[in-house]
Amino acid sequence: MTRPREMFEAREGEQRLDQDPAAMPADGGVVFIGRIASPWVTRESCPKNMRTARETGQPAVLTIDAPYRRGLQGLERASHVIVLSWLHHAPRNLIVQKPRHAAEAKGVFGLRTPARPNPVGLHVARLVGVDIATGRIDLDAIDVLDGTPVIDIKPYFASTDAMPEATVEGREER
Repeated sequence: MTRPREMFEAREGEQRLDQDPAAMPADGGVVFIGRIASPWVTRESCPKNMRTARETGQPAVLTIDAPYRRGLQGLERASHVIVLSWLHHAPRNLIVQKPRHAAEAKGVFGLRTPARPNPVGLHVARLVGVDIATGRIDLDAIDVLDGTPVIDIKPYFASTDAMPEATVEGREER
């Protein structure tokens, strides 16, 4: 398996934690409930966000492990889902980062980077199909590497999840 730091080159202005969270005792027990099959096998080829992933026209498949498949009952009613993933290739000790496109470094919690103390990915995807018997969930797209573990799946509710007034100062949104 590829070590996380091999995928993330050091950039000027970045800072790492003194202790790597990956080596610390766990505070809670996160269980992977399945895996994501995506066309992306390298960090360079993987889209940086869901908008870019959709533009490629490449679908994705989540396969939920057998013990959790009964939990998929009723999910087919949703047009879109929220997928929480564990970005297992990302370093966990990078606390200040300098994105390639940014003039200055920023704290990890002010960025959408996968490199963070707990590398949890959040993806809103269009649900294409659900097969409870096989645990297969077809999505319109995903912005993670092939084999990424799934932590959770939730139906997306536009009435409560969408925040049209949300902004980030200094960032142009489409």
